[in-house]
Amino acid sequence: MLVLLGCVPGLAAVLALALCANGVERVVAAGARPVAARPAASHQAPRPPIVPRSAWLDDDTRRAQPPPRYDDRVVAVFVHHTDSPNGYDCADVPRIIRYVYAGQTGSRDWDDIGYNFLVDRCGTIYEGRAGGIDRPVTGAHTQGFNHRTTGIAAIGTFTAGVPVPKAMTDSIAALAAWKLGISDADPRAKVRLTSSNSQSRYASGATAALPAVAGHNEGYMTSCPGAALTARLPEIRETAARLQGRS
Repeated sequence: MLVLLGCVPGLAAVLALALCANGVERVVAAGARPVAARPAASHQAPRPPIVPRSAWLDDDTRRAQPPPRYDDRVVAVFVHHTDSPNGYDCADVPRIIRYVYAGQTGSRDWDDIGYNFLVDRCGTIYEGRAGGIDRPVTGAHTQGFNHRTTGIAAIGTFTAGVPVPKAMTDSIAALAAWKLGISDADPRAKVRLTSSNSQSRYASGATAALPAVAGHNEGYMTSCPGAALTARLPEIRETAARLQGRS
């Protein structure tokens, strides 16, 4: 009788699903634990060593500024260069970053240094903009595309023909792998970003498909990060993906 009821269209639809495949199927024992769904793959990379901004920002240089702004996550990285001399001693980098900070908060009248991070030629990573290394701080590095992105500046000038130190590109890749891994973003992929400012390469409100690890010039009309560093971006993407454990 149960089989008849279960197999008649329109009657006991739920029971029919259980009983009408090749006759009566054995009902799973009461109280049996359902099979848990498999979690989505995670590709988080370890956080590389990062020197805090307190190592370069002293009281004599510090300017008053508003509280940091945040996004919900970071899905892309923009790579820059600082357009400053290359032949520096890495021990002098805190002074160089103070110089960049003073220029951006002085003549440009920004509220803080624009880059979220800076990387020197020895591969040392420095915290830039205030707000917390682990948090999705809204930067001021790529006009129109500061939201949901992180700005990483290579300290130096990397126009065509200028050598780019491997220690620098390795650290940029490690930093990108970590920041993008938090949101499980693939460094080799493209992401959809919405321009917030018509002074970018895209009108305000336009959506653009940009690399998850992009050069500054892909979002803004500029030669930054220089032809030599731009040529290294494919390698940086692949290294970052490998660090995330992607095949």
